[in-house]
Amino acid sequence: MPAEWEEHFGTIMIYPEREGSWCYGGKFAKKPFFEIARHISRGERVFIAVSQSKFAEAGELFKGLISEGKAELWQYPCNDSWARDTAPTFLAVQADTSPYLAGVDWKFNAWGGDFDGLYRDYKSDDAFAAFCIQKTGAERVEARPFVLEGGSVHSNGAGTILTTEECLLSRGRNPDLSKGEIELRLKKFLGADRVIWLPWGIIGDETNGHVDNMCAFVSQNAVALAWGGGREQAKRCRQNARVLKNAGLKVIKLPLPSKKVRFTAEELNGFTYEEGEIERTASDELAASYVNFYVCNAGVLVPQFGDRRDKSAVRILKKAFKGKQIIPVYTRDILTGGGNIHCLTQQIPAVGNTAKRS
Repeated sequence: MPAEWEEHFGTIMIYPEREGSWCYGGKFAKKPFFEIARHISRGERVFIAVSQSKFAEAGELFKGLISEGKAELWQYPCNDSWARDTAPTFLAVQADTSPYLAGVDWKFNAWGGDFDGLYRDYKSDDAFAAFCIQKTGAERVEARPFVLEGGSVHSNGAGTILTTEECLLSRGRNPDLSKGEIELRLKKFLGADRVIWLPWGIIGDETNGHVDNMCAFVSQNAVALAWGGGREQAKRCRQNARVLKNAGLKVIKLPLPSKKVRFTAEELNGFTYEEGEIERTASDELAASYVNFYVCNAGVLVPQFGDRRDKSAVRILKKAFKGKQIIPVYTRDILTGGGNIHCLTQQIPAVGNTAKRS
């Protein structure tokens, strides 16, 4: 599994439209969604999956990028917009003749299935990885029935994988497998030789603590780690830091926003839920984290929340990613859907068949 900062052929995204995730059908989210895609398209193509009912709308929004050959729409009925979790995890396979692109097709169960999944109908999302593999011409790697979302793993491109116990050991993922058995599968399917298990993710993360909201590689031997928060969150961060330092990694502390982010009354009035879908409430604390950045060819896209620590996060990442442009994007209206920039995106490495297509 290549590191995120290695060259991309393109990025997969999914148009925000699910009414139980995006208030008013994504009315507020579409502007920052477009801004994210626009920034990415400066260095690589963006492939946007969108339903038939919203295809014309998305075509109008992205007509400029489409006409310039920077974006392409894929008609597909996704259940939700988190391409990081439903698109394949792409690999660079080192063959005897030349490297080629492969895509791991994990089983997806809406972040917990019958135990604590966020919605019941996830058949289309579960089939999205196979669709993407066909569209990109990648070789399919069958990982089913193993349940995994792309946001639960992070790679340094040199054989080390980050994940969290909170997520991968949760009862809604692979309850019949031991920690050791899960680790063996990660190594097998991601071509890794080491898995670093952090105990925790961010409090309030609907994904049971995905690592990409808590910790991310910035180089082969250094990570950005979410830092601070309330008493319990700060405790989690310290425990994670100990594990990372014991693993020999340099830890760069990336402060969490100073203020908690919660839904407004207007936003809460804009959701429409399906039967069995978890409903938003005024007491929900949204899992805002600057670690949910995305490294693309054009630079590093960093979430911004209108918080006094926004600029500090940009400064810290500018120092961590020397030579990369740091691109701040105001994404509070993305966060209300349950994730952020990294969750919206899945990179396609520039290797083998994709590199030839470019």
